[in-house]
Amino acid sequence: VVVRGGAAAEGAHLAALFLHCAGYSAMCGHAVMALGRFALDYGLVPAPTRPETAVRLRCPCGPVTAFVPWDGHRSGNPVRFHSVPAFAVATDLAIDVPGHGKVVVDIGYGGTFYAFLSAEQLGLDVCSSKTRELVSAASAVTEAVKKQFKLHHPESEDLAFLYGTILTDGKDAFSEEPTTNICVFADEQVDRSPTGSGVTARIALQYHKGLIQLHQTRTFRSSTTGSLFTGKAEAKFGNYNAVIVEVSGEAFYTGTATFTVEEEDPLKHGFFFK
Repeated sequence: VVVRGGAAAEGAHLAALFLHCAGYSAMCGHAVMALGRFALDYGLVPAPTRPETAVRLRCPCGPVTAFVPWDGHRSGNPVRFHSVPAFAVATDLAIDVPGHGKVVVDIGYGGTFYAFLSAEQLGLDVCSSKTRELVSAASAVTEAVKKQFKLHHPESEDLAFLYGTILTDGKDAFSEEPTTNICVFADEQVDRSPTGSGVTARIALQYHKGLIQLHQTRTFRSSTTGSLFTGKAEAKFGNYNAVIVEVSGEAFYTGTATFTVEEEDPLKHGFFFK
């Protein structure tokens, strides 16, 4: 949902809310890429520049900048973005997951908080197991972490909630080969991409563990669609061990919609189907 005017103040071209099946997210990297292209193609950014235009977005997690290719007439791919500072929250945290026993997870922040662990710990393979099995296991981890670990955000407690769990192939050490993951978030929703905010958080964790250096680029693959993002830690940030991460990938917008609210509508503030 694009918001312009006063809500997009503080130097941003526009603000955005990222909707999903259970509400909205504080950050969505894939949507940032598509929205950056949309903003240029639909004239929401005055005087775009070649060969690349910076599109400044205000997201629930904070300011995010997309860098969008521009040929003077139309936007292009790939798009890269810099999100809010990303950091490791906990590493090698033992969590008791009903039905699976004790597992070891890492928790990272990349605009939202995620738990990370290899699917192998749950007796699954992120590349070959059925998606339903991966979703059920990841959801069980999410609920267990919520009950057993208290999250804290250094600037906003409104952001201090676990958004989902990302199951990986366990290949965290730097490699030229892609590493595969699946992200399960909200109410058992599955990301069709490698997850921009998840890549941001995973890079921060790998940097924190000494598994990746500044400016080393890793490739991340979605186990559901095979789509690829790249990510790298661009710079250290602040007094805690945070990094600015650059994520790059392809994104495509599919249409626009207009929603109208009539004041006399008794359900104008919305309703929820389950």
